[in-house]
Amino acid sequence: MTAPRAWLIWTVGIFGYLVAVSQRTSFGVVGLEATERFHATASAISFFTVLQLLVYAGLQIPVGLLVDRFGSRAMIAGGAVLMGLGQLQLAFAETVPGGILGRVLVGAGDAMTFISVIRLIPLWFAPARVPLVTQLTGMTGQLGQLVSVIPFAFVLHSAGWTPAFLMLAGMSAVAVVLVVLLLKDVPPGTDRPQAQQGLKATGVSLARAWRQPGTRLGMWSHFTIQFSGTVFAMTWGYPFLISGQGLDGGTVAALMGLYVAAGMAVGPFIGRFVSRHPLRRSTMVLLIAAMTAGAWAAVLLMPGRAPLWLLAGLVVALAIGGPGSMIGFDFARTFNPAHRIGTATGIVNVGGFIAALIAIFLIGLVLDILYASGFSNTLYGLDPFRIALSVQFLLLGAGAAAVFAARRKVRRQMAAQGVVVPPLRAALARQRRENLARRRQAAPVDSD
Repeated sequence: MTAPRAWLIWTVGIFGYLVAVSQRTSFGVVGLEATERFHATASAISFFTVLQLLVYAGLQIPVGLLVDRFGSRAMIAGGAVLMGLGQLQLAFAETVPGGILGRVLVGAGDAMTFISVIRLIPLWFAPARVPLVTQLTGMTGQLGQLVSVIPFAFVLHSAGWTPAFLMLAGMSAVAVVLVVLLLKDVPPGTDRPQAQQGLKATGVSLARAWRQPGTRLGMWSHFTIQFSGTVFAMTWGYPFLISGQGLDGGTVAALMGLYVAAGMAVGPFIGRFVSRHPLRRSTMVLLIAAMTAGAWAAVLLMPGRAPLWLLAGLVVALAIGGPGSMIGFDFARTFNPAHRIGTATGIVNVGGFIAALIAIFLIGLVLDILYASGFSNTLYGLDPFRIALSVQFLLLGAGAAAVFAARRKVRRQMAAQGVVVPPLRAALARQRRENLARRRQAAPVDSD
């Protein structure tokens, strides 16, 4: 049953996650300013985010093991401390190495937060509520992007680089205080699930989580539909809209706000779908991947600059990928025991961020190559962006193929346990028959 304090605990955890998202996405707003401050190329600017994501992704599995052992409270507080130190470093950095050090600390702290918050949910909430609360977690945490595109951007442009990053460091300090004072790992009177101790036992737990096909299905689902929105929000969306599409700062801020709002709006619907149709989760993942590819194709193939309504459609499609990727964590939860959820969640979370760092680096590299070759006299021109952003189609295709492969293994495992997933066409036909039968039963009966 859901403990009475569950929503308070969740709110404190969510604030920590919101702060982490604001720290993570803040560099996506400062791409043009960072190019001038550090006298850097597009590849160097992309390397800031690539290294941050590499640290984030590389720590997911170790953090999953640590949160299973030490609990969410210690990990969220420790993550906030690291992010605060990273933003302090970045506030006063004037060289590329100094700035990169700050982003590495931010990435390390960010890596400790989301998994820890996700792990709280099945310990504090009833199982039937877990999918919806998981979606609410991802949805509410994305409000942190609004912090980076509105108040942070305002302070950046009005007061300068250092005050803006000091503001973010202050937010981390507030998160530390709230987590230490208010957050608890488990409800009162409940024993915390104990992870096995020792290096050998840790390796066994990790191996078992990886061998579980459901964990790998979750990882590839996250890989396929999470990365494109991350690429857009963290690094290349702002330069693409400003320099490539010629929009002004206010319009870009509105589109970024739409990105957050769309993700928040669609999250509960995806959570409800997952709760009601657990056998169709991978189908939803593949549909979102197809929609993402279609939206990018429409914008990149448009002659000239895309109209605002089409860019808004792209933003909405990318936003849906955020809550959609949370389906991957539902796979981790349902196919692993409670004491291994953190480890499995860490494996899943690696997927999307590995894809994102690959895409961010390749986009920056292609932009530099095109500029150096004389293809364009503008580093961030529309035509170079058309080519560079197209590398995402390769990752979308590879991810979709991996989802299909992992799904086959999961369904073979389920069939061995007596659970057979009917073809989608047969399931839809059966649902239509059932709906028709219910309508006939509910229809009034004529009487003399």
